[in-house]
Amino acid sequence: MSVQLSRRGFVKSAGGFLAGASLGCPTSETAANGASTPATRQCDVLVCGGGPAGFAAAVNAARLGAKTLLVERCGRLGGMGVTGLVGPLMGRVQSAFVEEVLRRIGGRRPVQERLDLDYAAMIQEAGGDILLHAWVMEALRRGQRVIGVRALTKEGILELRAGVVVDATGDGDVACLAGAAYETGRPGDRLAQPVSIQYRVGGVDSARALLCGSEEEALAVRVPEGVWADVVHQGQQAGELPASIGVIRVYLSSYANERIINATQVNGIDGTRVQDLTRAELEGRKQAFQVLDFLRKHAPGFEKAYVSAMPAMIGVRETRRIRGVKYLTREEVIRGRRHPDAVVRSADFVVDIHNPVGPGQAEGFAAKAKPYDIPYGCLVPEKIEGMLLAGRCISGSHDAHASYRVQCIVMAIGAAAGVAAALAARHKLPPRKLDVGQIQQTLDRVV
Repeated sequence: MSVQLSRRGFVKSAGGFLAGASLGCPTSETAANGASTPATRQCDVLVCGGGPAGFAAAVNAARLGAKTLLVERCGRLGGMGVTGLVGPLMGRVQSAFVEEVLRRIGGRRPVQERLDLDYAAMIQEAGGDILLHAWVMEALRRGQRVIGVRALTKEGILELRAGVVVDATGDGDVACLAGAAYETGRPGDRLAQPVSIQYRVGGVDSARALLCGSEEEALAVRVPEGVWADVVHQGQQAGELPASIGVIRVYLSSYANERIINATQVNGIDGTRVQDLTRAELEGRKQAFQVLDFLRKHAPGFEKAYVSAMPAMIGVRETRRIRGVKYLTREEVIRGRRHPDAVVRSADFVVDIHNPVGPGQAEGFAAKAKPYDIPYGCLVPEKIEGMLLAGRCISGSHDAHASYRVQCIVMAIGAAAGVAAALAARHKLPPRKLDVGQIQQTLDRVV
């Protein structure tokens, strides 16, 4: 039976990489020390992406006895919570697994420098394997079934095959490479939420330092010059701040003399286009220092502040949303709809839509939501077999995504995907054929 490789052009161009190996670089067949290394690796469950969703999927799949491999393109696990310095961990959900993780890492404000090691320890304790610095570049298919991926590494191209593949890339990269249908952005103009550099500042006077968690709080918090929202608006009008910055959010960090800053905003970015990401990285970091200067001048307790930690990459809120067997809507999130086939229960976070074309929130303020369920069908691609979705790339609308995209909720989604993947691999069933009741029962006892 033949194996189909999507994006053949990419494979062809990658041949130049392998050709270069013949000039002295080690290939996937021979390591630098001359020892033979396998070009192909087999597992039961392959998790692509090492953020909170992928980490959770890998832990639960491995705990259920599946031979599990997690591959991550960066050198650290943790996703945006580590490489993007996004904190605190937001969103609430009824999940024993998420509660276990929060206890393990020290709560919603973990030490970001250690978070990747905490995640790695849980995967390894469960018996799972980790492969860092491996960038997924191809989806391997037999007909409509995904059977693995090809990953680009320093050794060359590695072929990773699995009974079930979990796409926890955030951007739905594997599902897209496999030919799955997807949506991007909001209805009409398809514009996605802006991207941001979130960072930490040190040298803060913790007894006096400003705290402001949202647009609503900015209207209530006062500083010596007046209401914080007004001070920021005046700074924007005077050119002290970029036009895209309409609110400066300041959160507590794990260190008393530091604060997490969530303010920068780069609009008009497609997080799947490398030129857009390059512009965003440079512009976002420039904005970070403009915000720091503004805080030093106008925010109490920040007079001697400095950047203590800058992220390795920009924070991307929204790219592809893969079309699934089911589709979560704004109305279901706002009303708190329950589903009998839920694999994530009582997810709770506001509909947080950062304005794609201007500063602040797209709707003025984030709309309140009631605790809602996420049905299993949102994790199952509409037509592609052998694959599950985990994290912000699951099936849902632009508005619903704005609620479920945060770290604790995507962790719960990943935990469910890991259980489903292990069960599908064990019983040699397509994920869509699984008994949802069995997934639910297993989720309740896997911790």
